[in-house]
Amino acid sequence: MNASDVPPLRAKHAPANADEGEEASAKPDPNNLITLLHQIGCGAAADGQPWPERDVPPGRRLALADSDGALVGLRIVNEILLAAERARQNGGPEHYVGDRVMEGLKLATLALTNHAIYRLHPE
Repeated sequence: MNASDVPPLRAKHAPANADEGEEASAKPDPNNLITLLHQIGCGAAADGQPWPERDVPPGRRLALADSDGALVGLRIVNEILLAAERARQNGGPEHYVGDRVMEGLKLATLALTNHAIYRLHPE
């Protein structure tokens, strides 16, 4: 049989950025906000389940689970705030997210802290 002129149907692996060459293989900037966030660590998410202790009333268990979720969110916002501050201190002006973003992150930490405190106090 003669060889077919039709290309093979199997997909061949070729990265989308293969033509970029050396730029694609360069290491990411260590002062980039996303790089700093990866270095700080991944945030854990709340599992959405009621509080595991069975000796508290059901409403209280839900309030404790809600405050647990707020504290997880607080941890994540603090990680972002820490990465943004490191980018401001160690990087150039292009790495800084800006004063308004920093203020928004600080306000988010205040709101999450207040919510966790509110849910922890018995009604």
